[in-house]
Amino acid sequence: MLDDTDKRLLAELQKNAHLTALELGEVLNLSPSQAGRRRQRLEAEGYIRAYSATLDPHRVGLSVQAFVQVQMASHGPEQSRAFARLIELRPEVISGWTLTGEADYLLRVYCEDLAALNRLVHEVLLPHPAVSRVQSQIVMNQFKPDAPLPC
Repeated sequence: MLDDTDKRLLAELQKNAHLTALELGEVLNLSPSQAGRRRQRLEAEGYIRAYSATLDPHRVGLSVQAFVQVQMASHGPEQSRAFARLIELRPEVISGWTLTGEADYLLRVYCEDLAALNRLVHEVLLPHPAVSRVQSQIVMNQFKPDAPLPC
């Protein structure tokens, strides 16, 4: 169970994962050792899964962001596992979801350029035997950056 201090700690770490126990303690009005122990407990209990750096896609050469909807021709467990394995191996697919509705999967992808997105769709996704349809939407502008989870 999370108390208000735990929630504030999680919110602060989502803003800046580099905060030291001393800095967390100051923000939360705790001693550094108390803040450090709380962080360790939240890590051990799985509330904090990992720490990562957020990169600027354009600076690392990824100029196209797109959402790709995939509709499957068949929905057997082996076809689903094979498609999931394919997606796990593709570094340009940064996240994926199974959906209700017309599309079975929604993929968020970053590619170097439109030609790379075209190759992903036409040389990787569409040739998969279980895939019947692929539809992509190219992001023109991300006006709200990925936000922290509400705590």
